[in-house]
Amino acid sequence: MPEHELPLLPTRDFIASPQTPFRLEDHPTDQTGLLPDKAAARQVRKVQLERLQQLQDLLYADGRYALLLIFQGTDASGKDSTIKHVMSGVNPQGCKVVSFKEPNTTELQHDFLWRTYRALPRKGRIGIFNRSYYEDVIVPRVHPELIIRQQIPGIHQLSDIQPKFWEQRYRSINDMERHLHQNGTLILKFFLHLSAGEQKRRLLKRIRKPAKQWKFAMSDWQERVYWEQYCEAFEDVVNQTSTDAAPWYIVPADHKWYMRTLISRIVVEQLERLDLRYPPLSDTQQAQLDKARQRLEGE
Repeated sequence: MPEHELPLLPTRDFIASPQTPFRLEDHPTDQTGLLPDKAAARQVRKVQLERLQQLQDLLYADGRYALLLIFQGTDASGKDSTIKHVMSGVNPQGCKVVSFKEPNTTELQHDFLWRTYRALPRKGRIGIFNRSYYEDVIVPRVHPELIIRQQIPGIHQLSDIQPKFWEQRYRSINDMERHLHQNGTLILKFFLHLSAGEQKRRLLKRIRKPAKQWKFAMSDWQERVYWEQYCEAFEDVVNQTSTDAAPWYIVPADHKWYMRTLISRIVVEQLERLDLRYPPLSDTQQAQLDKARQRLEGE
């Protein structure tokens, strides 16, 4: 079987449909589709990454679209390594990765979308958000005291944070993503769906392996206490913000080799759906090109 025909589950199977209520428990974390092993996945990914290089060149030349990839997931879900592997073949001049940590003092003086909006990719470029504005509708759902720090009118104490507050934030996100979509930004949102058992295994590996110990943070295991609350928060986020303009992809993350291959397939498929084309030359430009070719050939 040719490399590009090696089987994967249809990518549409991983979209959280805006028309169907979303529950994490309906999405297994350990799927591997029809791929038998890592070696088969590597073959598929090699072909896809070569195609991604071509599409990036076309995206840049066309200059009408931008690509925004958003990665969300629990600690140890594989965001960093997935970005590294999926984007390993692209030209770094046309791609920028931004990792969003806890808001600093300057960022807290603006609305919650400000710090990410100013980092959006311009047309012809690829932008990657390692975490994003979705942190502001996930983490504060578990730790609402973080909202008090944001100095929002009418929010003085925890009891002021009512369901309407979150609805307004979801509406702001949906309005922004719809606006970006209408103006040429392809938004692909990936939730790396990891099981609690696999997270435990990866955290222990970080602790035990010297080369990985630097990646371990005390908050990684401390936040495991809130596992169910985070699951509930993300379910609400998906139900409120998976739209036709910017759907969520729920990617099984227990097997990194499958996760990376699936994401690379999704990115390539969605870029191929765009009307990308090399800009046509005017008659004057074509004449200049012909003249330059003739002179070079005559040297």
